[in-house]
Amino acid sequence: MFVHAIHSAEERIWIASPYFVPDPPVVAALQLAGLRGVDVRILIPDKPDHLGVYLAAFSFLDEAGETGVKFYRYLDGFLHEKAMLIDRSVAPIGTANFDNRSFRLNFEITAVIVDEEFASEVEQMFEADFAKARLMEPGEADDKPWWFRFAVRLARLTAPVQ
Repeated sequence: MFVHAIHSAEERIWIASPYFVPDPPVVAALQLAGLRGVDVRILIPDKPDHLGVYLAAFSFLDEAGETGVKFYRYLDGFLHEKAMLIDRSVAPIGTANFDNRSFRLNFEITAVIVDEEFASEVEQMFEADFAKARLMEPGEADDKPWWFRFAVRLARLTAPVQ
C-alpha cells in the first residue's frame, strides 16, 4: 500500500513517523518521486526513544536527499504520529511506522482516507508540525564525530531487523 501510494503521488508525499527505517522498495519509490518533482517530506523525531532507529534514519538522509527528498526533525517533544498525505485527497493514518517491523512483523492498522476535506485538515496538522521542525541538511552526519558516523553505518546494517 505504501509503495503504491508513493508511486501514485503527483504533487506531494508528506510522511510523519517516529521510526523511519524503510525497506529498499520504499526508499526507491521515495527517490523516484523526488526525481519526478513530487514534494517529498519526511518528518521524524529529533528526540529518539530508540537509538538504533534514530541512527539508522541518518543513513537515508544523503541517499534520498540527492533525489529531492527532504527530511525534517521535529523539535517540540517526541513525535509519535504515523500519518501520510498524498496529493490533495489521500491521507493514510494509523499505527504503522515506516520500518520493516511494521511492514512485515507487527500487527498494524492504517486507515486510508480519501477525502479532500479530511486531507486538508491533515495538511494543516503537518504544516503546524513542520513549523516546529528543522530541515536536515545533506551531509549533516559528516560533521559528527567518527564514532557517530560509524554508529550510523552499523545501525543501517541492522535496519532489516529494526
